[in-house]
Amino acid sequence: MKLGVLLSGGKDSLFACYRAMEKEEVVCLITVVSRNDESYMFHTPNIHLAALQAEAAGLPLVEVETAGEEERELDDLQRAIALARDEHGIEGVVTGAILSVYQATRVQRICAGLGLWCFNPLWHTDQAAYMEALLAAGFRVLIAGVFAEPFDETWLGREIDADTLAELRRLADRYRISLTGEGGELETFVTDAPFFTQRIVVDEASVTYRNHNGRYTIRQARLVAK
Repeated sequence: MKLGVLLSGGKDSLFACYRAMEKEEVVCLITVVSRNDESYMFHTPNIHLAALQAEAAGLPLVEVETAGEEERELDDLQRAIALARDEHGIEGVVTGAILSVYQATRVQRICAGLGLWCFNPLWHTDQAAYMEALLAAGFRVLIAGVFAEPFDETWLGREIDADTLAELRRLADRYRISLTGEGGELETFVTDAPFFTQRIVVDEASVTYRNHNGRYTIRQARLVAK
């Protein structure tokens, strides 16, 4: 089955892509770029680099822009998925949803209306096992946004390795937060994945942070051979 993957730039969408590739044919990536940093549906930190990730993966990217208005942004998502269907012949859509019923049900509704399957390979996955599998597979992931206590600005731009994951597990237990950031506590950016033919190197980035709310914005990045 030919699939299009909803690409946010973060770990969940790219790991879902990796899982989909194990069984089906991924023919394109689909990204909605929101002008609203507080979008209900879409990941926004470093979304401008989705095209670089698509190039690293050797896959075409279907990209549309949205104003990011609640519910209305779904029309733009539908437009993007319809474009992927028409241009690349996709028969289904893959999402990285883990717990968000809000996101999963809306994508499912759009897919049903377009006559497409909807796959959520990470849905209700064991979060600790997932994070361990992510690292074991060779994903390189940076923390691109923090939006809750106890995260301070030192977390921004940090790579999630075994030590960082251990610390995240301690904080998740203590503060009752999601280990994967699915509750909106943090956002990520993937610089390398097993199916990337090149990896992403960050040359310049800036950090903004205030009151447990911060972003790591990549200003310049490039692809290098693996």
